[in-house]
Amino acid sequence: MVDRSDPIPTEATVRRALGRAATGRALDAGEAAALLAARGPALDELLGVAGEIRDAGLRDAGRPGVVTYSKKVFIPLTRLCRDRCHYCTFATVPHRLPAAYLEREEVLAIAREGAAQGCKEALFTLGDRPEERWPAARRWLDERGYDSTLDYLRACAVAVLEETGLLPHLNPGVLSWSELQRLKPVAPSMGMMLETTATRLWSEPGGPHFGSPDKEPAVRLRVLDDAGRVGVPFTTGILIGIGENRAERVDALFAIRRSMREYGHLQEVIVQNFRAKPDTAMRGMPDAQLHDLAATVAVARVLLGPKARIQAPPNLIAGEYDLLLRAGIDDWGGVSPVTPDHVNPERPWPHLDELATRTASAGFTLRERLTVYPEYVRAGGPWLDPRLLPHVTALADPATGLAVEAARPVGRPWQEPEEVHGGRTDLHVTIDVTGRTDDRRGDFDSVYGDWAEVAGKVAPQARAGVPLAAGADAELRAGLRLAADDPAALLSAAHEAKALALFGADGPALDELCRLADDARRDAVGDDVTYVANRNINFTNVCYVGCRFCAFAQRDSDADAFRLSLEQVADRAQEAWAAGATEVCLQGGIDPKMPVTGYADIVRAIKARVPGMHVHAFSPMEIVTAAAKAGVPVREWLLQLREAGLDTIPGTAAEILDDDVRWVLTKGKLPASAWVDVVSTAHELGIRSSSTMMYGHVDHPGQWLAHFRVLAGVQDRTGGFTEFVALPFVHTNAPIYLAGIARPGPTWRENRAVHAMARLLLHGRIGNIQCSWVKLGDAGTVAMLRGGCNDLGGTLMEETISRMAGSGNGSARTEEQLRAIATAAGRPFRKRTTAYGHAGA
Repeated sequence: MVDRSDPIPTEATVRRALGRAATGRALDAGEAAALLAARGPALDELLGVAGEIRDAGLRDAGRPGVVTYSKKVFIPLTRLCRDRCHYCTFATVPHRLPAAYLEREEVLAIAREGAAQGCKEALFTLGDRPEERWPAARRWLDERGYDSTLDYLRACAVAVLEETGLLPHLNPGVLSWSELQRLKPVAPSMGMMLETTATRLWSEPGGPHFGSPDKEPAVRLRVLDDAGRVGVPFTTGILIGIGENRAERVDALFAIRRSMREYGHLQEVIVQNFRAKPDTAMRGMPDAQLHDLAATVAVARVLLGPKARIQAPPNLIAGEYDLLLRAGIDDWGGVSPVTPDHVNPERPWPHLDELATRTASAGFTLRERLTVYPEYVRAGGPWLDPRLLPHVTALADPATGLAVEAARPVGRPWQEPEEVHGGRTDLHVTIDVTGRTDDRRGDFDSVYGDWAEVAGKVAPQARAGVPLAAGADAELRAGLRLAADDPAALLSAAHEAKALALFGADGPALDELCRLADDARRDAVGDDVTYVANRNINFTNVCYVGCRFCAFAQRDSDADAFRLSLEQVADRAQEAWAAGATEVCLQGGIDPKMPVTGYADIVRAIKARVPGMHVHAFSPMEIVTAAAKAGVPVREWLLQLREAGLDTIPGTAAEILDDDVRWVLTKGKLPASAWVDVVSTAHELGIRSSSTMMYGHVDHPGQWLAHFRVLAGVQDRTGGFTEFVALPFVHTNAPIYLAGIARPGPTWRENRAVHAMARLLLHGRIGNIQCSWVKLGDAGTVAMLRGGCNDLGGTLMEETISRMAGSGNGSARTEEQLRAIATAAGRPFRKRTTAYGHAGA
């Protein structure tokens, strides 16, 4: 029920809010909260307003008067859960179950029975990550060769598609970017109830979500947004009557509306009323009243608008079908003729004939839909993975997107994308002496998504074989003059045409650009060529994120996969110290088996073995993923790392800080705003970082310029960047190149222009511009030192990431080899610290 300490609005306040709603004016949070208290004639009027909005939306959708439902089977894959929600009877303990999970054949038996009776949806419901709480769950998965519950869920969803043709809808709880992306190809839709944004109901003892890490509102809101970024048709909703007040209930609806508007992915919003259950901590709490439910549905309809699809479960409304239809719902959710509602087993679903009759008596026509709503069926990609389209289209009416009620599901192959884009060159497959086992991961055809869809998102000016046009001569000449007089002004929007012309410079103009950059370098940092004595340590290459440019990441079972123990990491740090290194640089894959404490444990292990070693570790992607997994804010997680001994972080995982490029390059890596948030937060905590840009793939100069503007903005606010590193794309083994989409790295002209422009654009902000000998080779590095760069990076001692991608320039350089590069450039040579202080000989 609603918190009784919640003040009841006056009748005048309710009438005022009703008047605004009736005339189509936007409501603020206070007005929406007032409408939740509407009763009697005011409630009737509110229901009328909501019903009209719903009706207008159905007319616009081309199905006036149609209320939908999905004919489904309910598959309780596991009833174990790591959470402890105080109202839940679905989750239980291992000794009350015959097994931790349904076996694959049990899943298929349920699905086959549903298919035989005309069901089209297989609703997978399960507890959140039970293996992290229950040894029995971990043991069950290990015995069957699954790394996690989500791996098993994915396998079962594929089996249902191939064996029965039912369409999976997945409700596995809180998911990460990578997990959403891994599950999207096997399910037309997914879902997770937001339930509430009232943090106190999670954080305070006695609250319904206390002790449930996955019920923190901030975590669940992140999932809603991540689902939008990945493009998943997603179901969410609120659970009313669990102790929230009216303002908190409205806040949840506003949060849903924000995500819906931003990403357009929320296919339905459920408004569900709490019903007390025996044998739960909340068994004595009163049920949410049906008039309270009706008012909440109506307010949801007013706030979310005519395009929203709003649902109320028909087995929880005590026969008040007409009341909820008047309130503005247009969907009854999933109804099963085969399986019970395992979440509310004491309240059976109505028979479909009764549901149709009660719907018709209210003046509506009941129609069957699929698990994915008609709008997304008709839109197809990018909402539906191509591998699912045959299953969906076999059951859908192409004209309406609704289900063909007479259609019966039939198992169909779940096809991985065919290898239509092979490599265009002989791929470099050796890494120094031992080489890599193959030129691509074993799951090349699935982990990166549909390549044809990816190729369609590449800007024409970034496509292979399309040269980057130089600017007009006038803009080029003006740009060179500005570069000589006030180089940082090239970042201004007023001078964008000049900056873009300079990125396209060639011939004598490019030579002049590089000369100007070198003059700016001399003014900023002098003539010394600097380097740091360091060692790279990649502690694991196991990763399932699916970055399309990355040839480093491996599956757990791949022949080249590795994980280092803490002892091995510390051994390598000690070896580096003995060889004269002052820094270790640590980065790894986003390993799902990495424990929450693993990153801090690595830092502590190094500091315990070599107290004086500078630890430069963990990209923003590693930081944001680990913080989310830990259920803590990025700031708190960085504080924990700092306490463990972390000194600085690499500003990698930036690629291009333009989300249009990032979604092509990375499939679902952290968005640009999250990267900025991580590095900015680190700087605020006194943890400095490098900054980077990887270029020469599916990008173009306009995006490079925008990237530099983002870096400049961060530096203006925090001053925390120690350097900028330009990273030419190494294409040879990169999946996006093997698929025929990316260019084969930047041209020589582009390398010179980008390094020179980095010096000029960041002048007065970031003094140190580094060139990568790993990616450029010795001769290329000398040229960059003559065109604005002052730093060679490090000795590295080992380098895996670029070498896995096919770089042919080795994995290490001695100090004498680096000195030879500086000498070839005609410059003095000096060792530095990580933060660019003077280091001893």
